[in-house]
Amino acid sequence: MFRELARKNKQISMEECIAVLKGETRGVLSVLGDGDYPYGMPMNHFYNEEDGKIYFHCGAFGHRLDALKKHDKVSFCVFDQGYRNEGEWALNVKSIIVFGRMEIIDDPEVITDISTRLSYKFTNDDEYIKKEIEENLHITRILALTPEHICGKLVNES
Repeated sequence: MFRELARKNKQISMEECIAVLKGETRGVLSVLGDGDYPYGMPMNHFYNEEDGKIYFHCGAFGHRLDALKKHDKVSFCVFDQGYRNEGEWALNVKSIIVFGRMEIIDDPEVITDISTRLSYKFTNDDEYIKKEIEENLHITRILALTPEHICGKLVNES
């Protein structure tokens, strides 16, 4: 059902894909939006090793949620900061594409748990995290992406 990578010599392992998903803080989530136009938006994410899902937090309404209620298939693209080999100008970047289905979660316990875990990717300030979650719990939703296909590659920009 999913296409194989055209340039197999650029493909990276599943372990490397997961490392990028765990390590990077944001990517671009794409849904089928209004008028069946692709709608891509930058999103913070949390990869949960326990269940293999990728979690996002968002508001309780808007274009993204309307699109997901109509069509739960999504793609999510993440790429790392890259590196340069000594003496070379070209950047080497690992990029990951995840295809899967998205579930909208409005359970306050799950929202609190995932929002807390996601927040720790950015800060260890427990007081701040707790305050933000308490103040915004009623207007927050969690999106849970269950991957159906994950593929990654190492690209050299030269």
